[in-house]
Amino acid sequence: MEKLQIHTQRLVIRNLQPNDFENFYDYRSNPEVTKFQSFDIMTPESARSFINSQKDKLFGQPEEWVQYAIAEKATQKLIGDCAIKLDADCQIAEIGITISHHEQKKGYAKEVFIGLLHFLFDIKNIHRVSETVDAENTASVNLLKSTGFRQEGHFIENIFFKGKWGSEFQFALLKSEWDLKNKQVNEGN
Repeated sequence: MEKLQIHTQRLVIRNLQPNDFENFYDYRSNPEVTKFQSFDIMTPESARSFINSQKDKLFGQPEEWVQYAIAEKATQKLIGDCAIKLDADCQIAEIGITISHHEQKKGYAKEVFIGLLHFLFDIKNIHRVSETVDAENTASVNLLKSTGFRQEGHFIENIFFKGKWGSEFQFALLKSEWDLKNKQVNEGN
């Protein structure tokens, strides 16, 4: 197991730290940001407690969600967070992402996804990456499709979520699909 640190063009994905609190709480307490997330709005106490519970976690622990900071490289300002969970054999990963309402529509989410996929497929040789999203979360659905994920399932009213029944889409991408897509890009197809 190891401390995670992934660098993309503009961002670094790293462990959450106590000095991330202000920005973390700002977006994690916003109902619009949490609308499609599995978590609800956070209080200052729950945000601090959550950061403290995640700050020293190592990548590679099977069957454990680990939340990582997404920070701007130049300023180290927290702009969001992402999560990775490995299965029992560390061959399948689930991922999730949250971007601050102040930082959306700047291409950060796609940059993070590509960085995570590169790390999981090319460095850690993970076999499969999946994500489950709220069927009403059009932005996430479009992001997943744009990064090569394919929809594998549509679960109708399968989850009682924030006071109502909700539907979800299951998306996934295999390492072989990722490799083929990258080969085609590199060959100019």
